Amino acid sequence: MVHLGELLSEERRKKGLSLEEVSSATKIRPAFLSAIESDEYAKLPSATYAQGFVTNYASYLGIPRREALALFHREFDPKKTNKVLPDSFAQEKYKHKTLRIQRSSIALVVICLFLLSYLVFQYRSVFFSPFLQVNSPTDNSVVPANIEVKGSTDPNDLVLVNGEMVTVDQNGNFFKDLTLLPGSTQIEITAQNHYGKTTIIDRTVEVK
Repeated sequence: MVHLGELLSEERRKKGLSLEEVSSATKIRPAFLSAIESDEYAKLPSATYAQGFVTNYASYLGIPRREALALFHREFDPKKTNKVLPDSFAQEKYKHKTLRIQRSSIALVVICLFLLSYLVFQYRSVFFSPFLQVNSPTDNSVVPANIEVKGSTDPNDLVLVNGEMVTVDQNGNFFKDLTLLPGSTQIEITAQNHYGKTTIIDRTVEVK
């Protein structure tokens, strides 16, 4: 009994053609051509592909289409060829799918982190005490009777120096002129936000 694979292989050899040459002309991979010649249809992508490859291969070699299809249908068993794709194709498809899932997961995590950071930044005043920095005077320093208290905070915060309100400019900078009595004196600087959160810094100075 003549098999389709044997017929194709013999005809190819008669014409002095290699699998690579046939592949170049028909655009069918050499591995698929070899599978057809070996009657290993399970190595082909699907039943539809298998039939198309067979007819194209046979036509290229000059074998009648009807004869090739008759042999193909006699030998082809769909139950044994139940894979939609070969292992290499399936693995590649799985890799691409996994990569897409990983990229989507990373993108989702980045978006969530961005949203969380945005919310924390917008509502930081609710949860955290306000930023306060006192540049002058430094703690335990010796100062004259007339000094200037300088620092910075959020432009929207309220600043008090020894209980007196201080103006804060649009950049968050503030200053307050004080006249102190000689001796050791404590200066209290307070920053308070709209939600009642406060930060207090004390400066102890020695007045000449």
